[in-house]
Amino acid sequence: MVFTAKSPKINIEEVRALSKLEGAALARKNQRDQELEAIIRGEDQRILLVIGPCSSDNEEAVLEYAKRLSALQEEVKERIFMVMRVYTAKPRTNGDGYKGLIHQPNATEAPSLINGIKAVRQLHYRVITETGMTTADEMLYPENLPLVDDLISYMAVGARSVEDQQHRFVASGADFSTGFKNPTSGNLNVMFNGIYAAQNKQSFLFLGKEVETTGNPLSHAILRGALNEYGKNIPNYYYDNLMDTIDQYEKMGLENPFIIIDTNHDNSGKQYMDQIRIVRQTLINRDWNEKIKKYVRGFMIESYLEDGRQNEPEVFGKSITDPCLGWDNTEALVREIYQTLGE
Repeated sequence: MVFTAKSPKINIEEVRALSKLEGAALARKNQRDQELEAIIRGEDQRILLVIGPCSSDNEEAVLEYAKRLSALQEEVKERIFMVMRVYTAKPRTNGDGYKGLIHQPNATEAPSLINGIKAVRQLHYRVITETGMTTADEMLYPENLPLVDDLISYMAVGARSVEDQQHRFVASGADFSTGFKNPTSGNLNVMFNGIYAAQNKQSFLFLGKEVETTGNPLSHAILRGALNEYGKNIPNYYYDNLMDTIDQYEKMGLENPFIIIDTNHDNSGKQYMDQIRIVRQTLINRDWNEKIKKYVRGFMIESYLEDGRQNEPEVFGKSITDPCLGWDNTEALVREIYQTLGE
């Protein structure tokens, strides 16, 4: 084994102290976390939107987006609850490409994970304190969770991580809502086994200590489509897919059954404008079937200031990873969801 230390050991408590929520900001986060928990438990029937950029590559662009989203949230709060995607670590299929703010706090400069950790905390902190929005992130590196778990309100376990035991066990110790995506193969058993593991007590080694968790009853499903052996995307948001997923949910007997439809990735084939159609179709399916309405109560939407994507960070607020809906399309879609729910 050849590992070369590039920095001193990180002091987790010192890092957490750099951007610590207090006062009104902490109270705001706690209140919104309670509302989100009530939605996952089925006590609050509002639709959940986990919405925002594919990756948080530019602090000021993300904050501008957060300010707009906060104003929109206030308008639609009676029927929609939004948590903002502030995704700071990105899985890469072959290890190449932009890996997120935690690796590269400045997308045009060399990687620096020490500076990246500080940038990640600062961004989540600023979104909460400056806009009142609470945030979601992906747990790509389980050992990094203590660096952000006091700031985030929602965590996703991605398609490439959902089968990993450490991700499942660490999620079982989280005290906030955690979504498990189906793997890229589309195998729902993998996703449901992950949810089961996360909802139950676990004992394992974590950060050099033996730990025991209480289980996370707020763990739930995210359907993101699949990719076959020929590289063709296979959506899993259609009516029959939803009924099959609900059937498996009921057979597993899991707590707080809750399904989110990821409208991008292999559901859209990364055709970002298709996210609008996917939301519309899912809302129709909810109207057609009471079971779908009961279980499918959330969407994950990739959205930024500008439509599409770019290879280099040249246009302010335009994704450098997966293509996203721009703000005008996002605002129109959220308003459409709000109106549809009121009909």
